[in-house]
Amino acid sequence: MARVAIVTGGTRGIGRAISETLRDAGIKVAANYAGNEEKAKAFTNETGIPSYKFDVSDFDACQKACEQIAKEVGPVDIVVNNAGITRDGTLQRMSAEDWQAVIDTNLGGCFNMAKACFAGMRERGFGRIVNIGSINGQAGQYGQVNYAAAKSGIHGFTKALAQEGARFNITCNAIAPGYIDTDMVAAVPANVLEKIVAKIPIGRLGHADEIARGVLFLVSDDATFVTGSTMSINGGQHMY
Repeated sequence: MARVAIVTGGTRGIGRAISETLRDAGIKVAANYAGNEEKAKAFTNETGIPSYKFDVSDFDACQKACEQIAKEVGPVDIVVNNAGITRDGTLQRMSAEDWQAVIDTNLGGCFNMAKACFAGMRERGFGRIVNIGSINGQAGQYGQVNYAAAKSGIHGFTKALAQEGARFNITCNAIAPGYIDTDMVAAVPANVLEKIVAKIPIGRLGHADEIARGVLFLVSDDATFVTGSTMSINGGQHMY
């Protein structure tokens, strides 16, 4: 019987690549999105992957959506917490709202989705949770105290939840992407992007499907002994 996965932020960029890669591996995928209904509808028409609109920062919305997906697609075996936003600015300029929005979505969303699905995973004796962190959660980044804090928090969240889930055959891992050629990175000014690429030993931006293949490994039977780990996929830009 095919496993069922939810990919948050799963209709665009890295999330879309993850959704399609899991689907191609025979996994039944439900993709979450927060905003653009027209693009989500186009995604579903192009991929055959159903899309569900809800805000991952809203605890109750996550509970309801996961219940709906369980009924319509099947009991959720895999959660990929990919949804994320940026509200960049130096601490001097950053508002409390910008801080809270990023923490609630990028980090709070991981808690909300794990909370909604963990009990069912425990009952069935199987679960895979993959949280998408960031190189900027590992190394920090100027003008991103909110984003760096949230992504760094994901790595700690992953290690703690891995310890709770292990005896129930639930693994929890993270992937920390470097700079990937998505729309978010494309919005970076060309002169800034050039400096970023110059710091990547591989000499290029990463591709979304390279992150997706990392996720596929972590949810596969080949990774049953891997839990509480963070896989860095960054072209050698940050090593530790």
